[in-house]
Amino acid sequence: MTGSIRALERTFAAAALCALAGSAPSAADLVVLTDGASIKVEAYEVAGDEVTLTLPGGGRMTVSIERVDRAIADEVIAAEQAAAALPPSSAFSIRFVDGLDQPDTPYGGTIYEAARRHGLNPKLLAAVAQAESAFDARAISHRGARGLLQLMPATGRRLGLHPAELFEPEKNLDAGARYLRELADRFQNDLSLVLAAYNAGEGAVERFGGVPPYRETLGYLTRIYGLLGIAAPGGT
Repeated sequence: MTGSIRALERTFAAAALCALAGSAPSAADLVVLTDGASIKVEAYEVAGDEVTLTLPGGGRMTVSIERVDRAIADEVIAAEQAAAALPPSSAFSIRFVDGLDQPDTPYGGTIYEAARRHGLNPKLLAAVAQAESAFDARAISHRGARGLLQLMPATGRRLGLHPAELFEPEKNLDAGARYLRELADRFQNDLSLVLAAYNAGEGAVERFGGVPPYRETLGYLTRIYGLLGIAAPGGT
């Protein structure tokens, strides 16, 4: 999900449940590359380690998936609707503390250990894995995000992983836990901001001064809150 910090400051990622590589094209409004360049597109199609972008007017270009920082579905909803859709503030603790249980989920032990290493609540890491991939270690989204925590290959590279390693549960969970911990440090353990940044990018959170009013980001927060057992309004 991340490449350069500068690119993160201009973008957000759609978190999607998965399809196999080489599937049908996925519509996208804006693609941001790891060098910070942004390209308006009419379609975005992943085939293996390459992405074909269909440009307005019919032109096409193909780039390595490792050059793609984010693919953006830029749907902003009205401020009043966004405010109504925001999950309430929560006392849920992002940080790991002694006495927390191992999640009763697929990869529960691996999730627990990755969360413990990076000082995260394992329940949060499990909820993100469930929302992102339904615990499918081989998952790949329409935009090329991979593995249990749906990390983009560019994000994996930044976190020290080869793209193929994103399909290894232990490495994917460790890298994703480290990324979530970075976000927790950056946003002072504010759960909504951490989740919004994971989905939409740090820059989007900072640019909007809070949770971005993207329909998909608001829906993502509501879903994670539900998985954590935290009440959240509907309306997204």
